[in-house]
Amino acid sequence: MNDHELAAHLATEAGAILIERRTELVAKGFDDKALGKAGDTAANAFLVKALRTSRPQDGLLSEEMKCDGSRLTQSRVWIIDPVDGTREYGEGRTDWAVHIALAVDGVPVIGAVALPGLDLVLRTDQVQPVAPAPEKLRMVVSRTRPAPEALSVAKALDAELIPMGSAGAKAMAVVRGEADIYLHTGGQYEWDSCAPAAVAIAYGLHVSRIDGSPLVYNQADVYMPDLLICRTELADRILGLLN
Repeated sequence: MNDHELAAHLATEAGAILIERRTELVAKGFDDKALGKAGDTAANAFLVKALRTSRPQDGLLSEEMKCDGSRLTQSRVWIIDPVDGTREYGEGRTDWAVHIALAVDGVPVIGAVALPGLDLVLRTDQVQPVAPAPEKLRMVVSRTRPAPEALSVAKALDAELIPMGSAGAKAMAVVRGEADIYLHTGGQYEWDSCAPAAVAIAYGLHVSRIDGSPLVYNQADVYMPDLLICRTELADRILGLLN
């Protein structure tokens, strides 16, 4: 299978593993935190083995695997988050995701984001038109710690705030036309945004840092301070408010 198909296949299979694993462990009385840890471990083991087998020449960066630095010399690097939104996964919510992305020379070119709780996979090779924006704009924000910058921009735009869990779920809400803006300034890591960024770009959305510069992946320091994913017609106005 090609890279697009592989990303979607792995996201789908990891999601199924996670749903099954959670059902088993809930029956055994595991608490939310233990469920999250067990899910991360199971999904990461599956994904790492699958990528090492199917794409042995490529680099690999996973949230749940210690990085040995070898990826830094490689052009093609898979960047994965086995469970994006561990808390939401453990709590049995639907706003968590599985991220599978391929960055080529730092650019997020291929990706799949599974939303297993909704039985959906969004992917870079199967895109649909994003629904028109409503009269009142909608911004997804953290359900536990919305960033001050996001709140300020939402106020300036008179946008409705939609609290949501994982980064992938928020980004895909914009892709799916359920929100119009995802603005994050609280700090993330490459695995939190690489697959969502790839999918959002494929759907024709604006994707950048909050200063308007592109997101660049496979860096020595995998910390990414901020990002903006939104409808293209809103980008200049939002960036102007931020800068």
